[in-house]
Amino acid sequence: MKKSVTIYDISKKLNISAATVSRALNNHPKISQKTKELVLSAAKELNYIQNTLAQSLKSGKTNRVGIIVPYINSSFFSSVIRGIEEELTPHGYHVIICQSHEDVNLEKKQLSTLLNAQVDGIFMSVSKTTEDTKHIENAKSKTPIIFFDRKKDIAGISTVVIDDYKAGYLATEHLIEQGCRKVCHLLGDLRLEIYQNRYNGYLDALKDNGILLNKDYVIPIESSVEDGIEATKKLWKLASPPDAIFSASDYAALGVCQELRNNNIRIPQDVTVIGFSNEPFTQYMELPISSVDQTPDIMGKISAQVFLEYINENFSGISIEKKVVLNPQLYIRESSKRK
Repeated sequence: MKKSVTIYDISKKLNISAATVSRALNNHPKISQKTKELVLSAAKELNYIQNTLAQSLKSGKTNRVGIIVPYINSSFFSSVIRGIEEELTPHGYHVIICQSHEDVNLEKKQLSTLLNAQVDGIFMSVSKTTEDTKHIENAKSKTPIIFFDRKKDIAGISTVVIDDYKAGYLATEHLIEQGCRKVCHLLGDLRLEIYQNRYNGYLDALKDNGILLNKDYVIPIESSVEDGIEATKKLWKLASPPDAIFSASDYAALGVCQELRNNNIRIPQDVTVIGFSNEPFTQYMELPISSVDQTPDIMGKISAQVFLEYINENFSGISIEKKVVLNPQLYIRESSKRK
């Protein structure tokens, strides 16, 4: 078996101490740039590979972080992940991505796997089936955890979210400003705080504009095109269908628009529609769909900054808890623009 190249081989080749080689490889500020370049050149020539395990044992850091999301096949979660990576990569961190598929048991296993991998921190958006949070509370004592978008209120865990209440209020208020009085809400899973907050924003916007809630206009959905289609069919069986639809999901809003157009119901003249998340397809449709943007790239970057602040503060055993609430952005397009 071929013997691995060590720092002693580089030391011998350059006739400098092994300690100097080690410091140069780790970009120590007291080592000159010329020496660093010589060492890196020799390391490349000799095909030297740093022992990251030994480094992590020595420093207590692995330079790895974990990210747990419900799924990555949406532009929102992939954009958050990209934001985290862009912020942490220059600091030498590598990212391990896990999907819970909305299954709390899988979420528990992934949390355990990341802890066994001795990651330096975990970014997490909880599954909709996560009710008992003991697995998260136990994990926070071993590594810093940052919630983004979907969170649970656990002391000592920082959170980065958008103001979902304000988002729901603004979206509903916009539809009312277009002259609509029969505003429907396609409601997300209320086990998740984000959907509860959007719903509360909807309710308060109706109340503040003197509109009584019609419970027939509130329909629970999953975030799918099919659910948007089925919800629209149900609404148009009512004696008095709505003149506006605020969907907690862009995909459901897309289903709404498809079903309305298939039945020759005009958008926005007969019905205005607004979705949530500002998925890329919303602006490229033949009829572009209005939506609430959650600024996922900014959410990812700020989540990473919160983690870096925690690491740099270097408090031993002291929890640093930050609560960051980002402003939502309303993108008004043809699907809701009457005025």
